[in-house]
Amino acid sequence: MRMPASSLDAVECRAVRFRHPHALAIERIEMRAPAAGEVRVRLEGCGVCGSNLPVWEGRPWFSYPLSPGAPGHEGWGTVDAVGEGVEDYAVGDRVALLSYNAYAEYDIAPTAAIVRLPDALAGRAFPGEPLACVMNIFRRSAIEAGQTVAIVGIGFIGAALAALAARAGARVIALSRRPFALEMAERMGAGTLISLQDLSRAVAAGRSAAGGDGCHCVIEAAGTQQTLDVASELTGVRARLVIAGYHQDGPRQVDMQQWNWRGLDVINAHERDPAVYRRGMEAAVALVARGGFDPEPLWTHRFPLEEAGAAFEALARRPAGFMKALIECG
Repeated sequence: MRMPASSLDAVECRAVRFRHPHALAIERIEMRAPAAGEVRVRLEGCGVCGSNLPVWEGRPWFSYPLSPGAPGHEGWGTVDAVGEGVEDYAVGDRVALLSYNAYAEYDIAPTAAIVRLPDALAGRAFPGEPLACVMNIFRRSAIEAGQTVAIVGIGFIGAALAALAARAGARVIALSRRPFALEMAERMGAGTLISLQDLSRAVAAGRSAAGGDGCHCVIEAAGTQQTLDVASELTGVRARLVIAGYHQDGPRQVDMQQWNWRGLDVINAHERDPAVYRRGMEAAVALVARGGFDPEPLWTHRFPLEEAGAAFEALARRPAGFMKALIECG
């Protein structure tokens, strides 16, 4: 249970803690008061990011236990305390935030890492960080009306990008191994659906759908060697190859002759500047608030804080119907 406090007090709350791979605990912790330039947020929930899967599975370079609430970074909630010098936010403001311990009931962030949520989003889940990623990838992709765009790998990011590309007037080709993911891509606006079960057939079908000359833009959104290979094959001459998948399991090989011959613009769409993340969140808030994109169908699985382990199991297994999990604080 959350304990009431003044804005200058610490609060006691619950937080998820990674004890070991596949082993989570709910711990009671004391969340400090915000320092100067910071706000403390009473979290409504946090999205479960695919980049957190290796933390769940375990890798030699991780040290356990992690700090309470880590590595949650997709939180949203209500400001419950403000630090010295904070003037643009007040207690009661509903916000999305980029923080790093958001698998918890509270977290703290500097004001430069939060974005206010308007009344149009009242009562709606809004994990701002992944939506910011979508907006930033889309901006870097420079998609225009009339172009043919292939998205290789349809998870949350790929499905959302399909919606934005279709909205921009592009012809969208979606490629995935999962039938449900292809169904979701079609719901989001993709016009051509191709299974990745047979990679050579997928490449042939993708190039045929693009008119035989390859795509103007190809977004690789799965983070594997195979999807990078397929994405490269689907590019046309002077195309943009956008790397949106998170490649975190070792080196990759590329066909540099192919990249050279086609004169590709290869874009790593991962941002690291917090100011760029914040601008992406602002753009996502504005787009969703005015009805330009509805992410609600993509929040397919919701779990209370005490069932965080089940959320990670769902992420690892990706059962039929899975797109993205949210951990909610209730």
